[in-house]
Amino acid sequence: MNEPDQPSNSDETSPSWLPPSPPPGAPEHASWGGFPSSSTQPLPVLPPARPPSHSGRARVSGWVWPVFASVALVVGLLGGVAGSIAYDELRDDASDTPGTVSGGLADVETVSLPPLSADEEGSVAAVAEKLLPSTVQISAQYDGEDGGATGSGFVLDRQGHIVTNNHVVESAAEDDGPIEIVDQDGNRYDATVVGRSPVYDLAILYAEDATGLEPAALGRSQGLRVGEGVVAIGSPLGLSSTVTAGIVSSLNRPVTTGESADDSSYINAVQTDAAINPGNSGGPLVNLRGQVVGVNSAIATTGGGTFSGEAGNIGVGFAIPVEQVIITADQILKTGKSSYPVIGAKVQTGVRDGTGAEIDEVLDDSPAEDAGLEKGDVVIAVEGERITDGIALIVSIRTHQPGETIEFTYRRGDAERTTEITLDAETG
Repeated sequence: MNEPDQPSNSDETSPSWLPPSPPPGAPEHASWGGFPSSSTQPLPVLPPARPPSHSGRARVSGWVWPVFASVALVVGLLGGVAGSIAYDELRDDASDTPGTVSGGLADVETVSLPPLSADEEGSVAAVAEKLLPSTVQISAQYDGEDGGATGSGFVLDRQGHIVTNNHVVESAAEDDGPIEIVDQDGNRYDATVVGRSPVYDLAILYAEDATGLEPAALGRSQGLRVGEGVVAIGSPLGLSSTVTAGIVSSLNRPVTTGESADDSSYINAVQTDAAINPGNSGGPLVNLRGQVVGVNSAIATTGGGTFSGEAGNIGVGFAIPVEQVIITADQILKTGKSSYPVIGAKVQTGVRDGTGAEIDEVLDDSPAEDAGLEKGDVVIAVEGERITDGIALIVSIRTHQPGETIEFTYRRGDAERTTEITLDAETG
């Protein structure tokens, strides 16, 4: 078995997440790394909106913002797979997987043109009017309970495909449990999972009877500017068809998920202050032209709670950029699987002094070894963009695609060097 592209578990290499929740009675805030921070605060799995709620809700693994605060998934569990240095064989079995199409996105009817006229652009009300019919609530089995998790999603095309987060449907997918989508008018459709990417926290669903739903227009996050207005749409706290508005707070924000290196996901996120709460997971983040620019997935938390002691919105949310959504959706539609890039090296993620990402191990016969990287090298830039730590390096690599050749700048002792690495791939 190939070794993973994950942080080393040696004593010298600290994990990238914040400490676990403090024991009862401990102070809610703690100091970590010289910055005020908190315990990791997972979010609950929401019960379905209509049936009675249940006590004893399960708690879930969390997203972690590497420096200032803990970050939590907006609903459900997050499972992950570690990277490896070689391509997995992708079976040509699209015909055997419901919802797959051999041509991927090229064989389905998506929309990219802004749905709003020039006179309507900038109006949150106009955005809501156009996008609400394209946004759905998702009810999925969780830990054996039908409808035990509620999330959001949006219509990808006119063929019945829905985009959501992996962590919304992961439990249902693993147990072959029921998944249901509910449109704005309350119509319910059975759905199945076409494919999932735990690494990018994305999933594509297929609802055969939902072909009449209007697709959401797909935009570009790369054209966003900090301060630009955005709208989040979804089902927070089980409240379907909810619209919140805010701005883009930051771009290219590295965030990571999971409580161990084996279930971590690294995202180069769009940060927003639009209110995002449990149940918003998988819903669209939309620009003021009415185009999807991201998939809402996580929120920062202070470790306290506003919903019966559970974490809620504090004005810092994270969305997966739509460019990654398009790439992953295309792969899943073609094969039922997705892939992500790896270099075949382990990197330290516990050191956050801004000096770069230290290589902890280079795997044999890997792209990193072929490029001349060695244990102890410190990567300081990828394609000319500064790398501050191990998490930033992983996120930077995952913004590229397998097969691309990218330039790494690194320090070895007092010398600065450059090398080119052709990215390998792993399925996940």
